[in-house]
Formats: sequence, structure tokens, C-alpha cells
Amino acid sequence: QVQLVESGGGSVQPGGSLRLSCAASGSIYSIYDMRWYRQAPGKERELVAAITNVGITNYQDSVKGRFTISRDNAKNTMYLQMNSLKPEDTAVYYCYLWQTEGEYWGQGTQVTVSS
Repeated sequence: QVQLVESGGGSVQPGGSLRLSCAASGSIYSIYDMRWYRQAPGKERELVAAITNVGITNYQDSVKGRFTISRDNAKNTMYLQMNSLKPEDTAVYYCYLWQTEGEYWGQGTQVTVSS
């Protein structure tokens, strides 16, 4: 089993920044991909950003240039630096890990962007 714990969510004004973290523990193997998803009220969960084991990244178009995904393999931790936040970024953000043995989700952390 793998446990994922997100942190770093909160409330911020438009234009502000937040940094999310996702710490993974448990039966983690050497090759795994990690992603950030988000779900706004009344909307489906959507992929925000992804990073492979070797650091190849991919972003949703709406966050390109504003968000940066990264990971520290030694700490089994993934990050999402979110800058220039907009009200439409308001959502619950979920950490996701995929490895050949299975896929796992965190519990989510709330991000609210409002003036």
C-alpha cells in the first residue's frame, strides 16, 4: 500500500501564490509517475500537471506559465508551485501516484482564490 498526504492548501487573493506538497510513503517502487488533479464544485476532476520518474513534465493549458510541478525522489515528495493564482483555480487539489503495482490518491487539499 501507498499513502499520499497533501499539504500547503489555503486561501489566497488573486495574483497570489501557494505551494502544494505531496508526501508519499509505504510500498513505493523505484519507477513511478506522479500527478496533480483538481476538482472544482460541480465539475469533473481534471488533470493539472504530471511528472514522470525522470522529470518529464506536462501541464494543462490553463496553468502553463503559472504552475510548476517538481519532485524530490529522495524524499518521495512532489510539489506544485502555483503563481498568479486566479479565482478559477479554486478547487480541491489531489495528489496521484501511478506505479505498475497500482495507483493511489491522496485525500485532497483545498485551494481557494478569492478577493
